[in-house]
Amino acid sequence: MKQHRLLSAFVVAGLAGGLAPAAFAQTTFDVIGPHEYELPVDFKPFNVFVQYATVQNNKDTFNASGDKVKGNGSQSIVGMSKYVRFWTPEGNPKIGLAYEVIVPEIGVRNQHAANAADRHISGIGDPLTGFAVWMKPTPTSTFGFQSFLQIPVGDNRVSDTNWKNLSSFLWDVRLTDKLGWTADAGMVFQSEKSDGSRPGNTFHTNHRLGYRATGLLEPFIALDYESTSSRGNNLSARALDGGLGMMFHTFDNQSISLRYSTSIDGKNHAANNSLNIKYAYVW
Repeated sequence: MKQHRLLSAFVVAGLAGGLAPAAFAQTTFDVIGPHEYELPVDFKPFNVFVQYATVQNNKDTFNASGDKVKGNGSQSIVGMSKYVRFWTPEGNPKIGLAYEVIVPEIGVRNQHAANAADRHISGIGDPLTGFAVWMKPTPTSTFGFQSFLQIPVGDNRVSDTNWKNLSSFLWDVRLTDKLGWTADAGMVFQSEKSDGSRPGNTFHTNHRLGYRATGLLEPFIALDYESTSSRGNNLSARALDGGLGMMFHTFDNQSISLRYSTSIDGKNHAANNSLNIKYAYVW
């Protein structure tokens, strides 16, 4: 299989906002890009490294009435370093498998914080690990399932202090030679936090529609949604985000994606206002 086909598989599980503590995250799995789930079958094993980076300005938030109000003015910078191993089982080469490990790096600046110690917070977040499995119903489509466990062992100031399971279905459809749709839909389940609270379950879905305009450039539109149920003192919340981006197919085994995302609607949720960068390397 040619290396440029492997690049289509560089991120089996987008794995996104949900990797970082809720205070710093936007919409779950909103880091995915075009071709995220255009995955191969019957291939030789290969490896992928992905570095994500998100810069989020928390100038607005949605209140309980769904109105935008002034946020705390902080800025969060979240990086995620990911290693993925891809392979097909010898007994059934018509399916693909992947296992991955993700380590978040988190920084928050808030010059308005009353306590000087809270004006800059940084550390390694809770790591996440899991698997994905998929098949190709047709030569131009992919359908699969992914499940990840987030482990609360990050630095004290940035850990979310509870276990999480993120499970979702994934799919990709090449609509034409140049137009493609990649998406997922799933749930986030959380255990009790160290303070005794337990967040509600979260449903999320993420969609990317990209058009390969040239060999180098692929502009795309993004739509992300999540809804969290109420539980105990935790209120229900939701967010709908839209974005525009550009994927640069720089080399056969590398790519860079840039995207700006903003919130369209929400309730009891931070308003997205972020710049997102992704670099992928396949070997």
